[in-house]
Amino acid sequence: MDHIPPFPGVYMLRPAKEPNAAPVYVGMAGLRQGNGLRGRLAVYASGKGAVSGLGEHAFDRALADSGWIQERLGEALRGQAQRAKTVARLAIDHLRLEIRWKTVENGGEAHKLERELIAKHRATLWNR
Repeated sequence: MDHIPPFPGVYMLRPAKEPNAAPVYVGMAGLRQGNGLRGRLAVYASGKGAVSGLGEHAFDRALADSGWIQERLGEALRGQAQRAKTVARLAIDHLRLEIRWKTVENGGEAHKLERELIAKHRATLWNR
C-alpha cells in the first residue's frame, strides 16, 4: 500500500487480465485522516470494507461463484473457518482487479471527477 499516494483522488478498478477493459468500479477518497487514496484503499485491503462500496460488490460476486463458496465451506468443515475480515479480503482478491488512480487537490475535486467517470462508464460499472 505504500506505493498508493496519501492524497485525495479517484480510483478505478478493472479486470487485471484485461488492461484495456472499461472500469468496473469507480470510487473516490478525500483526505480521510490525512491518508487520501492510500487510506481508502487500505480499508478494502484489510477486509474492513466488507459492506462498503467495492467490498459489497466483491462479496456479491464471490457469493455467486459456487467454487469460491465451496472453498470457504471446505475451510469451515476442516475447522479452518476464516474471520469475516479475511473472507472479505478473499472476496476482493477473487475478482483479480487492477487499480488505477488519479490524485487531485481536494475532496471536492475528487467528488466531481468521480461523478464524471461514473457518468462516462455507467454501462460497465458495478457502482449503484
